[in-house]
Amino acid sequence: MNLDFFTPIEESIAAHVIEQAPSVLGSIVQLHTVEDGFPDLTDVSIAILAVKDGRGSVGNEGCGNGLDQIRKHFYQLYAGKWTTQIADLGNIEKGNTVEDTYFAVKSSIEFLLKNNILPIIIGGGQDITYANYRAYDNLEQTVNLVSVDSRFDIGSLEEELTSKSYVSRIVMEEPNNLFNFSNIGYQTYFNSQEEIELLDKLYFDAYRLGEVKDITLVEPIMRDADVVSVDIGSIRQSEAPANKNASPNGFYGEEICAIARYAGISDKVTSFGIYEYNAMLDSNSQTAKLIAQIIWYFIEGMNSRAKDYPFATKESYQKFTVLLSDDDPINFYKSDKSGRWWMEINLISNNKHKRHALIPCSYRDYELALQQKTPERWYKALQKLV
Repeated sequence: MNLDFFTPIEESIAAHVIEQAPSVLGSIVQLHTVEDGFPDLTDVSIAILAVKDGRGSVGNEGCGNGLDQIRKHFYQLYAGKWTTQIADLGNIEKGNTVEDTYFAVKSSIEFLLKNNILPIIIGGGQDITYANYRAYDNLEQTVNLVSVDSRFDIGSLEEELTSKSYVSRIVMEEPNNLFNFSNIGYQTYFNSQEEIELLDKLYFDAYRLGEVKDITLVEPIMRDADVVSVDIGSIRQSEAPANKNASPNGFYGEEICAIARYAGISDKVTSFGIYEYNAMLDSNSQTAKLIAQIIWYFIEGMNSRAKDYPFATKESYQKFTVLLSDDDPINFYKSDKSGRWWMEINLISNNKHKRHALIPCSYRDYELALQQKTPERWYKALQKLV
């Protein structure tokens, strides 16, 4: 990894950490400071990095600045019963062009992924998600992207790459490694009917804000994700005011923290980003405090991973076969370890989509199958696999 991409955290933040109790996160996490230098990543499993580039953000200018406010409040929190080693790599500064920033982010995340280190990205516009996605290009796998956002951010391929058009680049550009895109928490009046219909035609998943007020529905979605991108504007303005695109409606603080925990619990999630924080609008650092807690809950989830995804053996799972009216059986698997459910698509050949043949689901999907109704999640996955 090119260490020249990174600059240390601000000395004032490092000094603030020293003043805290010895058991807070600031005393546990390896910090990239002027005095200590770049962290030793030998035993590290989580790496925090901030991207100080908001040029790609639309309508939220300045979101690449003030990111150390998040660190300040995160490092005051106490760790849970965690076994994961965490390092803060510091900041990726704004490049001469935004493409330079994308390259630095892509290269750095690719290195971390190859070394089994999960990156947590804070700051900058949500277009940084594109660079995060591109970090998977050389890993020879298809990718599931989950975006927590009130808007789809599809735009068009002809548009400049921004926070409002990055999804179209991910979907259309070669190499195309995207298997599935899921949006959690969209608000209909922010998205055109054409965009909603397009996602449906592509067999992607979109869940309205009201639908996922039952937060438990988010768990199977996150369980199948590789990349998770959170737009802080998905949270209602009263809870997180530091975003120029914030809306009166959105997730509550405890809901977004629960969503982050589900993302952390997922055995498949390998990168997690929180974007569009604008420090200029952050009254009493409320949003920075919330983002700090979101990160805390994500790491708490990581430390609670059951590691029960049935990659190879299914011996520790109860198998239930449901025969639908068209004589097409669906096999369901329930983990003895966690009680979580999967449903299976039988692939004729062992192609590159084999890792998607087992689809996370809920008990509700099993009940639908018993009622002779094909679960929508199973049907959409089948359309992309056949």
